[in-house]
Amino acid sequence: MIRIAIDAMGGDHGPEVVIPGLDKVAERRPDVRFLIFGRHETVMPVLARYPRVEQASEFFHCEIAVRMDDKPSQALRQGRYKSSMWRAIEAVKDGSADVCVSAGNTGALMAMSKFCLRTMVSIERPAIAAIWPTVRGESVVLDVGATIGADADQLIDFAILGSAMARSIFGIERPSVGLLNVGVEEIKGQEEVKEAGRLLREANPKSMDYHGFVEGDDIGKGTVDVVVTEGFAGNIALKTAEGTAKQIGQYLRSAMTRTLMSKIGAIFARDAFRRLKEKMDVRRANGGVFLGLNGIVVKSHGGADDEGFAAAVDLAYDMGRSKLIDAIRRDLETFHGSAGKRDVAGAKDAGSEDL
Repeated sequence: MIRIAIDAMGGDHGPEVVIPGLDKVAERRPDVRFLIFGRHETVMPVLARYPRVEQASEFFHCEIAVRMDDKPSQALRQGRYKSSMWRAIEAVKDGSADVCVSAGNTGALMAMSKFCLRTMVSIERPAIAAIWPTVRGESVVLDVGATIGADADQLIDFAILGSAMARSIFGIERPSVGLLNVGVEEIKGQEEVKEAGRLLREANPKSMDYHGFVEGDDIGKGTVDVVVTEGFAGNIALKTAEGTAKQIGQYLRSAMTRTLMSKIGAIFARDAFRRLKEKMDVRRANGGVFLGLNGIVVKSHGGADDEGFAAAVDLAYDMGRSKLIDAIRRDLETFHGSAGKRDVAGAKDAGSEDL
């Protein structure tokens, strides 16, 4: 039984999207159980319409819902222990749940997750990892927004975190890892990226196959299983890809409805267009995983519909079933023990000073 803590109040639509999304998950995963946190008067009327979710869940009333425009520091100060977001994260900390999912305020969710779960030993800052559709299948890309700017040590941390995630969900024994750069030549790029590449080549970790530098077009090609970058570039790449997918979809719709012949052609090609739509559907790739914490938190897009939220919960389910946290700890211990990157006992613990 995989137990998933749900912040039912998060996102642009709250329970009206969250509960139907859970219903889709419960239909295809009979071994899942939900711990739902939210306001009784808001959640229960919606929950009553979905008996399958009702039977597979336990509800916990929370007085406070973190708003989408709340600052992280504000969300932490103002009754955090009574909020649905905090209590969902806390369920992972106390072992009541295996993973947590929220569509709420990203900054507040990251701040609360760091404050409640703390970073793993040797991890300075967490990363958000995304599943990225490629022409070869799927890749893991991180960081897509948690840490703006990263030194060589942090990029190496991200490589370890991402390779553990790829191994857990893709079943690849030694995932290929690339550092996102402005060119594949070793002389190009920022000093932090070049230094991280040098250290990874020298260490040659057993948990990954270090490929070298990759460029932006390599992400969609699926050149490597894991693409590593810092949060500023990663977030821009993610939003650009989402916007481009929508742009191409709009172009196709316009082209296929422009003339009578194009409309007839669209009818004959509808199966091909359906498969293309499925490939380009950003909802299928919804869900960013917070990595580097002592527990798994998955962030759904705030504007996701029920299908998109269900995809984020599916991802959380996979994280819980694959015992990702245990895999990351083993990889960190192996790497630091063999490479001596830094004294893990003296690693920084993410506390209130980071928030």
